[in-house]
Amino acid sequence: MAQKKESLMGGFKAFLMRGNVIDLAVAVVIGAAFTNVVNSVVKGLINPVVGAFGTKDLESYASCIKDPCTIGANGEMEGIQLQWGLVLSSVLSFLITAAVVYFLMVLPMAKVLAKRAAHDKAKEGVAETMEISELEVLKEIRDHLVAQRGPVTGSGTGTGSGGGTGTNPAS
Repeated sequence: MAQKKESLMGGFKAFLMRGNVIDLAVAVVIGAAFTNVVNSVVKGLINPVVGAFGTKDLESYASCIKDPCTIGANGEMEGIQLQWGLVLSSVLSFLITAAVVYFLMVLPMAKVLAKRAAHDKAKEGVAETMEISELEVLKEIRDHLVAQRGPVTGSGTGTGSGGGTGTNPAS
């Protein structure tokens, strides 16, 4: 049982020490802080601008399904109220967050990855060209050596200790 507990703790420690878990934790913390900034922009700037066209700020826009929508003597809302301004404010917060993440994080990263892929592809093309040119050089060397030997004369195949074919000057 103690060995199983140690292996569980060891596995948990290995899980925590992996880089992607720490990266994820940092991303969550940064995301929470960023959400507060976006919500402040929406509540402090966008809602008042939208409210300038009406009489209230954006979050207080509402419609009543069942009249009257008034606050009763006990402090509770009488009637059924749809708070569509609150929903619209949340949608705007989401769109702003998504736009900032896309334009400041996703798009630049995509450009960097595209440049890296193009660089890697160019590097592969150079490697292939080098392989082809090496092969061509080897073929030229072979052809040059064959041309230096001259034409094959004699009645046999002439295999000797050199392993090649051709004339034997000693015979």
